[in-house]
Amino acid sequence: MRGKNRPQTARKKRYNWRRWVRQLTSILWPPLLTAGGVGLLFYLMTPGMPLYTPAYRIWRMVCRGILRIGVWGTDYSFYKFTERNLPFYIIAVLVIFTLSRACRKLFALQDDLQQIYMGMDTLLAPEAAALALDSSLAPFAKKITDIRTTLDRRSWEAHAAEQRKNDLVVYLAHDIKTPLTSVIAYLNLLQEAPDLPAEQRTRYIGITLEKAYRLEQLIDEFFEITRFNLQSIVLYREPLHLCYMLRQMADEFYPILSATRNTVEVEAPPELTVQADPDKLARVFNNILKNAAAYSAPGTPIRIVAKQQEDEVFISFYNQGKIIPQDQLDSIFEKFYRLDSARGTKNGGAGLGLAIAKEIVTAHGGNIHAASSAQGTCFTVMLPANSPESAV
Repeated sequence: MRGKNRPQTARKKRYNWRRWVRQLTSILWPPLLTAGGVGLLFYLMTPGMPLYTPAYRIWRMVCRGILRIGVWGTDYSFYKFTERNLPFYIIAVLVIFTLSRACRKLFALQDDLQQIYMGMDTLLAPEAAALALDSSLAPFAKKITDIRTTLDRRSWEAHAAEQRKNDLVVYLAHDIKTPLTSVIAYLNLLQEAPDLPAEQRTRYIGITLEKAYRLEQLIDEFFEITRFNLQSIVLYREPLHLCYMLRQMADEFYPILSATRNTVEVEAPPELTVQADPDKLARVFNNILKNAAAYSAPGTPIRIVAKQQEDEVFISFYNQGKIIPQDQLDSIFEKFYRLDSARGTKNGGAGLGLAIAKEIVTAHGGNIHAASSAQGTCFTVMLPANSPESAV
């Protein structure tokens, strides 16, 4: 046949560039993919790291080691490379995913802390606006707002107490001048008129002595203010029979109350006892009784009723007299607070008696409150019947 007998000519060998590209891609793709993954890991873990630092050089050595492991061997096909390094890829992907999530959380936490830090400045701002943080930080914003409200309230209370103290100093200075002027005037009169009748001389001496006692009381109030600001209450608890203590205090007030025909009636079980500091508790009852004696109507009794209900002991002081306004019932236990009707020289004190009583009762773990109406005024002291605390 002609076809078979035709001489064959040599074909020109052509270069297969597609095969070369596939081989080159199979060789370069795995290390490039590895380098890209390591670079992404480097970027996620060290954002903003400057080049040519010791940490960067260490990372470059690690990357080279990983690349060297990745291209190790004679078969550079993508399948063989992936099969041989599959555990590494899985670990790298998991590490990158985990670190990226951790970095995001850390950056979010950093932003939250920055907002909280900026919000802390509002605590000291005199007239700061409402604190506005992200919704995720709402509890922190509320807490900071509560702290600021508490600080503002305490600052206002301290300022009000300081103002009352300054006003009290002015009142006491004026009150001291009045009896002192009277004492000097009566003593000069006695000195200039030695031949005064005995009855008139006795009356002048009595007035002078009364003014001197008032002057001593006002000076004691000044010392009371200083002691109250400096002392801290330390309790020495022991079993205390309330019935015996209240009856003894009623007897001590008999000379004071006899001038106004007032009496003290005590109603308390003989077996009623509490764990308390007797000296401190006596001061509480003394201050309340002095207040009741000062504002009771003449000829009316002052009743003291003590009773126990479960683990609490209640001691109530009832008197009939001036009514305390409802809006001032809580204020009368503040330091240096005095009712407007108490600013005279007869009954007006330093405004510390009830404040000290409240401090002592609170230190015992109890409380004190007042109620006033047309039927009378009542001060009630609540104390725990048995305290586990030992004497200090």
